[in-house]
Amino acid sequence: MKNVLVVYYTQSGQLLEIAQNVVNQLDVSDKVSITYHQIKPVESYNFPWKKDNFFDAFPESFLQIPCELEKPEDEVLNKKFDLVILAYQVWYLSPSIPINSFLKSEIAKKILKDTPVITLIACRNMWIKAQEKVKILLQENEAKLVGNIALVDRNINHISVITITNWMFSGKKERYLGIFPKPGVSEKDINESIKFGTPILNSLLKNDYDNLQNNLLKLDAVRVKPLLVSMDERGNVIFGKWANFIIKKGKAGDPRRKKSLKAFNYYLLFAIWLIAPIVFIVFLLTYFPLIGKIKREKEYYMSVKLR
Repeated sequence: MKNVLVVYYTQSGQLLEIAQNVVNQLDVSDKVSITYHQIKPVESYNFPWKKDNFFDAFPESFLQIPCELEKPEDEVLNKKFDLVILAYQVWYLSPSIPINSFLKSEIAKKILKDTPVITLIACRNMWIKAQEKVKILLQENEAKLVGNIALVDRNINHISVITITNWMFSGKKERYLGIFPKPGVSEKDINESIKFGTPILNSLLKNDYDNLQNNLLKLDAVRVKPLLVSMDERGNVIFGKWANFIIKKGKAGDPRRKKSLKAFNYYLLFAIWLIAPIVFIVFLLTYFPLIGKIKREKEYYMSVKLR
């Protein structure tokens, strides 16, 4: 019997639905036992978000400062797992605070050591640099990353900004104003995520993950858009400066911090609606001179390697 652990943190429930679909083929096998572990912060991040709370989570999210988590069930602590599926969201170009907190815990070191791990991402569209941070944390836990699946909102960037924002603050996954597409990962992609179970099951039963990522890529598990990679890289540099500036203003509730977060909010709007189009133009102008580098980076980010 193969033991598989699904570790996840979700606010809306979308990620859990995807994870359940992905492991469906494993769950119906009489050779596999599935255990779920929901990461639970001691102080929860309520959904839908209140606007102030959403922005207040920024510096700790980006700087990967952990929060306190509730202790896992004994079944999770006392069993040795043959495979871990780590399902996570991206907050501010980094793994969400609860996922980051888990990966930096002593419990994670015990669970993940010498264990194959598949990462499962559901986010708006930019996950590349967050995944690089997760790769580092997995390496520090002596885990082996063997696969990655990244499901995103396929709508264009500015449309998804509008629809995701409405979902986050209203809690309703619906067509905003009746004219915009539904936010988040599409129902089609969620329903079809069951297809990833077959190659995962085959690798699990054979205990051979050498070709798993290639087999997942054949099923469209990962799409890398060079423009979004460029925006993600630039965003990380700027977010780093903002996060370090804001964190020095005190803890949540400090008036100085609130004032700085308000300025960051205005910057974010400016960046999305004015800077992003400029980045797009610069990307187009430099695409052909840098096409070799872009292709190498795309191949790397589609893999499970760590530089």
